[in-house]
Amino acid sequence: MSGSALIDLEIESTEEDEVRARVPVSDALKQPLGVVHGGVYAVIADALTAGDGRVITNQTSFLRPALSGTLHVVARRRHGGRTTAVWEVDVRDDEGRLCAVVRTTVSR
Repeated sequence: MSGSALIDLEIESTEEDEVRARVPVSDALKQPLGVVHGGVYAVIADALTAGDGRVITNQTSFLRPALSGTLHVVARRRHGGRTTAVWEVDVRDDEGRLCAVVRTTVSR
């Protein structure tokens, strides 16, 4: 089973340079303090940006804790070169507040 299946990742739309998805927050995704575990953001970003390539870097900035509801995710390709692509992934809560920003570099 893939990591994205374990977190119940639902793809809402896919375009060449943008992917939108959502993930319901469950207790299984939380660390002992009751907030979404940082690894969940990394799994989401990897699943949305890897495509046919391989994620070679994943940098996550945590801005506010997500406690419940749904994570709303938008991944945008910022650069598409011959050998690599760079993506930025915004993760927001139900109120639209930015919870995390993830930047991935993907080898092609």
